[in-house]
Amino acid sequence: MNKKSSYQLMQGNEAAAEGALAAGVSFFAGYPITPSTEIAEILADRLPANGGKFIQMEDEIGSIAAIIGASIGGCKALTATSGPGFSLMQENLGFACLAEIPLVIVNVMRGGPSTGMPTSPSQGDVMQARWGTHGDHPIIVLTPSSVEEAFHYTVKAVNFAEKYRNPVIVLMDEVIGHMRARVSLPPESMVERVNRVQPNMPPEWYLPYERSATGVAPMASFGDGYRYHVTGLVHDAKGFPTANPNESRDNIRGLFTKIERGFRELCIVDYEQMDDAEHAIVAYGCMVLSARSALEQLRSSGRKVGLIKLGTLWPFPRFALEHYLPQLKTILVPELNMGQIYREVLRVNAGKAVIEKLNRVNGTIITPNEIVKTVKGMTR
Repeated sequence: MNKKSSYQLMQGNEAAAEGALAAGVSFFAGYPITPSTEIAEILADRLPANGGKFIQMEDEIGSIAAIIGASIGGCKALTATSGPGFSLMQENLGFACLAEIPLVIVNVMRGGPSTGMPTSPSQGDVMQARWGTHGDHPIIVLTPSSVEEAFHYTVKAVNFAEKYRNPVIVLMDEVIGHMRARVSLPPESMVERVNRVQPNMPPEWYLPYERSATGVAPMASFGDGYRYHVTGLVHDAKGFPTANPNESRDNIRGLFTKIERGFRELCIVDYEQMDDAEHAIVAYGCMVLSARSALEQLRSSGRKVGLIKLGTLWPFPRFALEHYLPQLKTILVPELNMGQIYREVLRVNAGKAVIEKLNRVNGTIITPNEIVKTVKGMTR
């Protein structure tokens, strides 16, 4: 990336790779898979040239295991994959959630399930990102809707992972990953970098899971003289497995507490023409592009329609809807799945506005004209 901010023609996957570098990622382990492979290709060249490490693993299970190990060793670590590979990562993702290991997974979604449609767009991994691994656990999921956002959201993902000691998923669809656009990226010197909090006590006093006022425990790096236990079992403040009901409760509740305290920071939402809106489109990823074009047509025809653009999917930014529900008559949720965020919108709406979904799962996008037609049908 240029030292000075300037316009560049860039692909979404390329922007995500640049965002990883700008955020200070120094370790990547991954396995090539369409449509995310460009991220690995770029970092295979750029990371070693910048003093980092790149390793191609034998599969996606090994990939996430490697970035877990690298993160414990003190690196900012990232991997990139798509649906089938993301499925293979779920068990170790659960380990990272319980052991509170910061890492980033970029999942460039494709049609599924199974091998599905490798080169076609989809938004079918939304619920998998939230509930793919078993047990009660929080997760942070960001979803860019432009090439430039692919850069900025990857930076945010790395920073959130470090700040909250939690895995973060960047959920892109194939359209955003492979689309090229003219973007202006800041020089790396102007990019905010957040580093995990280090312990400030002698090693013999260190408790790796003793929570601070923010709910996040300081994290020592292996090799720095702080000896501690890392496990996928429910554990006490020292990191050792426990069957004590109170300690078990504190462990699981603590995972949620840190996310609840950071809820407003974690939830990225943008609003377009919502001040006087009587009708809203709720969209994310590439559907924002179609929704934005549809919004122009609907406004020109005299309909008071606005757009709620979700940049964070999990934790779900319920306040984005709650604030506008008193003025809304209808809400449309266009998605390249069978209605995964629609269910969350329906839950938050609680019967206040009329809600419809517009879905597609055949590897093509929902067009602006289709959104216009649906909204007009709802607003007669």
